[in-house]
Amino acid sequence: MGENQYSLVVVSNRLPVTFERDSAGVLTPVISPGGLVAAVAPALRGKNAAWVGWDGTFDGSENSLDVDGIALFPVALSQTLVEKHYEGFSNSTLWPLLHDIGAQVDFEESWWSAYAEVNQRCADAVARVAAPHATVWIHDYQMMLVPSMVRSLRPDVTMGYFHHIPFPSPPQWNSLPHVSEVVTGLYGADVCGFQRHSDTENFLAAAQATPPASGLIIPKAKTYPISLDFADVSKAASSEVVKHKAKEFRKQWGSPTTVLLGVDRIDYTKGIPERLEAFESLLESGHISTEDVVFVQAGSPSRENVASYQALQTRLDSLVKRINEKFPSSQGRMPVVYWAKNLAREDMLALFVAADVMVVSPLRDGMNLVAKEFIACRGDNSGVLVLSTGAGAADHLTQAVLCEPGNPEALHDAILSALAMDGGEAHTRMAAMRDYLAVHDVAAWASDILGDLASLPSK
Repeated sequence: MGENQYSLVVVSNRLPVTFERDSAGVLTPVISPGGLVAAVAPALRGKNAAWVGWDGTFDGSENSLDVDGIALFPVALSQTLVEKHYEGFSNSTLWPLLHDIGAQVDFEESWWSAYAEVNQRCADAVARVAAPHATVWIHDYQMMLVPSMVRSLRPDVTMGYFHHIPFPSPPQWNSLPHVSEVVTGLYGADVCGFQRHSDTENFLAAAQATPPASGLIIPKAKTYPISLDFADVSKAASSEVVKHKAKEFRKQWGSPTTVLLGVDRIDYTKGIPERLEAFESLLESGHISTEDVVFVQAGSPSRENVASYQALQTRLDSLVKRINEKFPSSQGRMPVVYWAKNLAREDMLALFVAADVMVVSPLRDGMNLVAKEFIACRGDNSGVLVLSTGAGAADHLTQAVLCEPGNPEALHDAILSALAMDGGEAHTRMAAMRDYLAVHDVAAWASDILGDLASLPSK
């Protein structure tokens, strides 16, 4: 299908694609895994839909691709543009500022220029591929200028923006360089969606402080908690391959009585050091012993060219080494198993099946789908979820053992409560969370947003 023909156009910083060499050495595009892909792709298949974004290559082709039934339109970017837009303004300025946990916020004017240029290139691509009166669905903080840019080019389209990460309080938001331009960028959208009610309220407060320019209005703001394909994850986790891997993992870890698990992208917002320090505190107190318990922390490397992430990796390496040297088991088993690598989907699911207690303790998180994935994998209703209230998931997974973010004592006590929980209570809590997610899945999330956009008057 040619340009100007797609009735639904998704826009994100990255296309859901990677390039792999086939047996003949030819680069072939394949759909890549990831939270956004898992959430959005099911809503596109079978529809007249296109996806616009960067394909992960430098100055690559802008020829369209058809991968697994999804039309992809790459936006070509140079390495310099990617570094300044993604590693610079997006992840050294916006990411720490939006999460508002005290992390250092860096800024360079050239980063802002690159951010605006990349957003404009994506907006231009949308304007080319969108059919008359199409619906455009823009995703996340790397694309916050796109709505108004598209609006100026294509006033006929209906537009939604979804913000996957936290939106900060007004004082924090107002410290953002070029804050008025960024919030004005969102005014092109008809609907702005957020993970939590507090994020929605913070956006509205920011909008009220920045009056719209001529021709623009403050968009409708609404909370749409993102979810996952519960049925698909639950089915995959029940496969014999995954169950066998889960058993093999526990043997590999020395067949402990209890497995605590953390699964995260290696990011300073996820509370990984604080989690490991809480585990260390439990060992020091004698409440648990390495003769019985292992903590498995899986972390996928992230933004490895950004200094703050390099410092986090160094800290984690040192912390794991310290705990393992201080608390060896009589069997020679390590108390902390640390995997800093990307895992295949079956391996990830096997981790969720193998664990007894999942510890999800971000300092601040838009949603945290890992918590939901763990629940989806517990087909026998076993297991306990420890969940920080810093995660959006805590708003509706209230049967988890909840604790305050960044509070070592609270996390220490929450893990102890999870370990001591009666099997019947654990079963009841898990069953309730599974029932909730079976209904409030990713299809319901996408349907809510796209349904609200479809109900708006045609332009």
